[in-house]
Amino acid sequence: MEKTKENVFGDGKKQKAGRVVEKPTNPMVTPLLNDLYQFTMAYAYWKAGKQSERSVFDLYFRKNPFGGEYTIFAGLEECIKFLANFTLTDQEIDFVRHSLPCCEEAFCDYLRGLDCSDIEVYAISEGSVVFPKVPLLRIEGPVAVVQLLETPFLNLINYASLVATNAARHRFVAGKSKLLLEFGARRAQGPDGAISASKYCYLGGFDATSNVAAGRLFGIPLRGTHSHAFVSSFMSLDEIVDKALRSSDGKTTCEDFVSLVQTCLSKIQKSSALSGIFSETNKSELAAFTSYALAFPSAFLALVDTYDVMKSGIPNFCAVALALNELGYKAVGIRLDSGDLAYLSTEARKFFCGVERELNVSDFGKMIITASNDLNEETVDALNKQGHEVDAFGIGTNLVTCYSQAALGCVFKLVEINKQPRIKLSEDVTKVSIPCKKRTYRLFGKEGYPLVDIMTGENEPPPKVGERLLCRHPFNESKRAYVVPQRVEELLKCYWRGNAGEAREELEPLKEIRSRCIKQLENMRPDHMRRLNPTPYKVSVSAELYDFIHNLWLNEAPVGELH
Repeated sequence: MEKTKENVFGDGKKQKAGRVVEKPTNPMVTPLLNDLYQFTMAYAYWKAGKQSERSVFDLYFRKNPFGGEYTIFAGLEECIKFLANFTLTDQEIDFVRHSLPCCEEAFCDYLRGLDCSDIEVYAISEGSVVFPKVPLLRIEGPVAVVQLLETPFLNLINYASLVATNAARHRFVAGKSKLLLEFGARRAQGPDGAISASKYCYLGGFDATSNVAAGRLFGIPLRGTHSHAFVSSFMSLDEIVDKALRSSDGKTTCEDFVSLVQTCLSKIQKSSALSGIFSETNKSELAAFTSYALAFPSAFLALVDTYDVMKSGIPNFCAVALALNELGYKAVGIRLDSGDLAYLSTEARKFFCGVERELNVSDFGKMIITASNDLNEETVDALNKQGHEVDAFGIGTNLVTCYSQAALGCVFKLVEINKQPRIKLSEDVTKVSIPCKKRTYRLFGKEGYPLVDIMTGENEPPPKVGERLLCRHPFNESKRAYVVPQRVEELLKCYWRGNAGEAREELEPLKEIRSRCIKQLENMRPDHMRRLNPTPYKVSVSAELYDFIHNLWLNEAPVGELH
């Protein structure tokens, strides 16, 4: 059946086997989102009659990003959507035919009949804290089909997990009490970079996005105000034609809100405790703030650094906020986008508290101060050390581009074919794969923290609560420890079994995945989480699997000969 492709993100749904299956968010995610060598291998498998051999692949990463010791797993939902919609159209097959060095028509017929009805996917729950070498996904099925899943799966998981981890690290350094706003759409790597960043930054702990499309697609709260261009577009208060504003309760109308703003500015200027900071403010800025307040009286948040923060922006904002207050509205706050954010936020807070005290306006000192301006993990940490009064951070470029690390480096390795274990060897021991179909468990200690992730052979008995277990480093003989787990959690769950029609585990709403991420991060031992010199989390194998790996290694490694 030919797949209908949508021209917008996320609107498509496909009827399959009596049920509605959502399409991938991005319509470009098709079987052709692939490396050419996946199709050349599929053809070679087919030519050799091996295309249906049962294979098992692990998808995992080798090193945590950003110098840290944890990663957030993201992108699973999009992988399952891809599986549910996996078909090649006649046009796509025709393109593949002309792209291969040689291609028999019978292979095109084979491609025409491909779907994922014989694929099984076991995965760690999306939003989980994960670690190197542990399979994020185990994919089982006909080797030629699974090979065609490799590049799309890596594409869907690598960036998603990287940016979710970046978001989680920003949340950790900012603290629980601060609002984190993702402002990265304009600097992201293309449209899908922007959409994906918004989704996975929210998953990683951000509170809102400026990206309207992401808000519609994923239900992420939206935040935004105005730019410097809006402020500088005004020349004077005379440009404001409609000056009327109804009170918040709708009972009265102020016919000349502009005059009310000017009166409030005069009150500030006459206060000896407040006027020492400024004399005359920029009237075009005052006009812009007044106009914006007339448009959004219940959501007035102003960008105050177009001309001078303390001599103009703050007093002008306060004048408009006081005028709104007289009509029953409460201004939201300000945004700082340049300068010394620690100093300016502190001075702005002092001014707000001064207005509250001098003019007897309750809660005026509690207005939100938002900071932006190319923030990153290091600058937020530095602001915390300096002391500041910022309530919300708007972070864009460094967050969504993952400026400090370009890629996570997930890999996709064959670990078993026709029930025979396979291993990938390398002189670099970090690149040696862990063979065979495995089960993975997280063991928890007395204090409730995770202690170690352990991989076992598929048929080994699972770890038991209260029973001592030897945990071994996969490749270092001297690194081993006994663990008596107080709780055991199996990590890999079945999310797709094509012959059964439905994913065994239900895909969860984004907010639930986000909650899992936040909860698991809070449950990690603090020394694994710290920014500088974090303690590595232990990833191990059972004693039985350790022996199996090293016996297979010796059998597969060529024996040298000395002359």
